[in-house]
Amino acid sequence: MSVTTGLFYLFSAILLGSAFRVITTRNPVHAVLYLVLTFFQASMIWMLLKAEFLSLTLVLVYVGAVMVLFLFVVMMLDVNVEAMRVGFWKNFPLAAVLGALIIVEMSAVLMGGFRVSEQPDALAAVAKGSGELSNSKALGKLLYTEYIYPLEVATAILLVGMVAAIALTLRQRKDSKAIDSAAQVRVRAKDRMTVVKLKATQPALPIEPPTDAPSVESKA
Repeated sequence: MSVTTGLFYLFSAILLGSAFRVITTRNPVHAVLYLVLTFFQASMIWMLLKAEFLSLTLVLVYVGAVMVLFLFVVMMLDVNVEAMRVGFWKNFPLAAVLGALIIVEMSAVLMGGFRVSEQPDALAAVAKGSGELSNSKALGKLLYTEYIYPLEVATAILLVGMVAAIALTLRQRKDSKAIDSAAQVRVRAKDRMTVVKLKATQPALPIEPPTDAPSVESKA
């Protein structure tokens, strides 16, 4: 057995174990951390398959951004696990049917295999004239030549979604804590605080001497 095969089995075993712990652990934070480990192992497997671009993208995008966001959201929401378990067995039959359907579909795809008889035409066109085909180079040339218009449409959709998310967050509503930045810039030091003199709301009470004070007798 070669070193590559040994590493593949090692990464696959860790990936399966961590993926199983994602759905069995009771702590949501631990589940997110196990999912991060799962993504790392999948990235290593892709690196063994010489898919460098997909491997680095998985680490940078999912582990470096998406999973960190998930971790912060889970920690800030303070999820009540006991409340989430209410009605579990009531919805279990539907979940079991959907899970079985997904397993059957994945089994059908895996049993059919991924047999590719010849190199795709697009990759062959990129590799023509070059001695060695690089995964990242081939993908970059395809994206910015033949698939430039779908790429531009995808970027426009993502831009619209980002602008919409910012607009929904900063919209004026009752519970909004948004502050106008222009008003903050125009503020002056003397306008930050105003001293207001208020009248007493209750009359001052007379000061009485303490009852346990010793009496002083005047001498005649």
